[in-house]
Amino acid sequence: MNISSVISRRLGLGEKQVQAVIGLLHEGATIPFIARYRKERTGSLDELQIAAIEAENTKLEELERRKQTVLATIEEQGQLTPELRRRIDECEDSVELEDIYLPYKPHRKTRADKAREAGLQPLADLLLKQDPRTDCRREAQRYGKPDETLQGARDIIAEQISMDERSRNAVRREFAYTAMIRTKEIKQLTAQRAQEAANYREYFAVDEPLKRISSHRLLAIRRAETEGFVRVDISCDQEKALDKLARLWLHNNSNAAYEVEQAMEDSYKRLLKPAIETEFAASSKQKADAEAIRVFAANLRQLLLENPLGQKRVLALDPGFRTGCKLVCLSAQGDLLYHSVICPHPPVNKRAEAETILLKALHDYCIEAIAIGNGTASRETEAFVREVLQSSNQKSSNLQINETIPVFVVSENGASVYSASKIGREEFPNEDVTVRGAVSIGRRLMDPLAELVKIDPKSIGVGQYQHDVDQAELKRSLDQTVESVVNYVGVDVNTASKHLLTYISGVGPVVAQNIVNYRAEHGSFPDRRALLNVPKMGAKTFEQCAGFLRIAGGTNPLDNTAVHPERYAVAARLQQAKMSGREVRLEDFVSEEVGLPTLQDIWRELDKPSRDPRNQIEEFRFSEAVHSIDDLQEGMSLPGIVTNISNFGAFVDMGIHKDGLIHVSQLRGKTLALHQHLTVEVLSIDRERNRISLKPANS
Repeated sequence: MNISSVISRRLGLGEKQVQAVIGLLHEGATIPFIARYRKERTGSLDELQIAAIEAENTKLEELERRKQTVLATIEEQGQLTPELRRRIDECEDSVELEDIYLPYKPHRKTRADKAREAGLQPLADLLLKQDPRTDCRREAQRYGKPDETLQGARDIIAEQISMDERSRNAVRREFAYTAMIRTKEIKQLTAQRAQEAANYREYFAVDEPLKRISSHRLLAIRRAETEGFVRVDISCDQEKALDKLARLWLHNNSNAAYEVEQAMEDSYKRLLKPAIETEFAASSKQKADAEAIRVFAANLRQLLLENPLGQKRVLALDPGFRTGCKLVCLSAQGDLLYHSVICPHPPVNKRAEAETILLKALHDYCIEAIAIGNGTASRETEAFVREVLQSSNQKSSNLQINETIPVFVVSENGASVYSASKIGREEFPNEDVTVRGAVSIGRRLMDPLAELVKIDPKSIGVGQYQHDVDQAELKRSLDQTVESVVNYVGVDVNTASKHLLTYISGVGPVVAQNIVNYRAEHGSFPDRRALLNVPKMGAKTFEQCAGFLRIAGGTNPLDNTAVHPERYAVAARLQQAKMSGREVRLEDFVSEEVGLPTLQDIWRELDKPSRDPRNQIEEFRFSEAVHSIDDLQEGMSLPGIVTNISNFGAFVDMGIHKDGLIHVSQLRGKTLALHQHLTVEVLSIDRERNRISLKPANS
């Protein structure tokens, strides 16, 4: 099997492009590096295309390894013919390979095996011929009691039918066309379990085509099955499936054909249907997983690319009622300068003291922005802070506060995970989890990407059914997404944490720690070449990472761009031509080593050096008239923030501690982004189930 050719055909890409990518991957190149700096070799394939090639290559290489196991097993049995070897060698599909292997695959003793041991294979062969002259009972008497021997022969035939590739493919085709997924409620539950089961009541009597069921419904059904609330069956049209099998195995209306027909029906019900149902259950789950993971990764990418505030002095508050609000002040570099606790809300209600502490912190640390977590007491804390800012200069003559300090509500998702994590303990070994959580909220405002890379993506809360999908595939996809975003944005090697550096192309945890250690011992890196002094930073690692690491204010301005050091010479010539004032034709700079795609990238970097692809964050306010679901009315319009996106709609935070849903049918082709600010209209309110239906206003 020619792997490059197969991938080329499956993905609709040029075979030379595929070969180039596979070669680069085998050389140790990462996906971001290939996409950014090897465009000439790949024909400018993007990261998604390169990732698809990598995934297909991995599957096909695994298939090749499986083939070797299959060949060795069949050869040990002395049954490997040249034709069988050819079929296995040319096989491109794992299902087809397993079908070929099935008759030779070691298995536990079956009813058919026992019948063969009893010498009934000749009788089964005779019946399969379906000669109208055959007297089945008379022939069966030669082997023992007719009823028992005929049953044994039918068992052999049933197994032969079930292991035949034509049979399996015929039933597969019928499943593909007519398979239905059906569920049935399990009613024998304890009172507590029945109450839990109520959350899945819309999945108690599902009856719909498998090929049309949405991924989120399938995953919900599978979760209900795992929890023990429903039984699930996947079945095709049995009559049509048996008709397809009959065309393969029944040749006439003889007595022998009747015996074969019985064996065929038994084969379908006992062997084929369960086997193909298992295949379709697995493949449909795999498709649903892929869709859920795709949505999760897309949401994560948007979240990581959320607009940063930048290097500002920030006061962050982690709100709370009973335990108070944790307050921290951070430097423009995110260092912890001060922390305290204020209790402006009931039941403690020390509002005057809280106001004094807040004003003093704002003044003493020259605060430029305020971050408030969006959890419990968020709206109340935001209102308190804004009231203090508005009245500060009237109440305090000695503390002049800028009442226009922007106030931002920041997602808390995952902050508690960070605060209790090893990373959180390493960064703040002498502070408790509440302080770490507040610091995380403040840093997320300054640079969401730099802070969120410290948290397991599954804990950030931007996906659905993340615990139900293939965990290895989910981790691979999310890690790949984080790596893609970090390298797309680039990082300042002189300020980045080891956690951020870990995701840089080619770096990894060990080199990231070595960079931080070297920086601590020798000071800031003056230029990119100095990175070669870092332990374990070999030439290959430097090649992979250098273009994604930035050095602001260093000896070479190009070190603060995405221009790779290997292209500094041509960049200098382009810069010189640009400064000369004459018209620059990039085609004039094309060489064997550097093509037009790379020259265009370099030109963009020279035009906007040290450009951050993200925009700056904008302030947002919830409606002052709405604080709980009881304040909502149908037809009401109010501001909201998109908190999560699924393939059935988008969830929107309106500041009432319960997100509403814009169903996909209400979007009408409109695309929303995570944390997008928008105005929504309330369509309906189900207070009993605590559900709110929304639509974009003016849509």
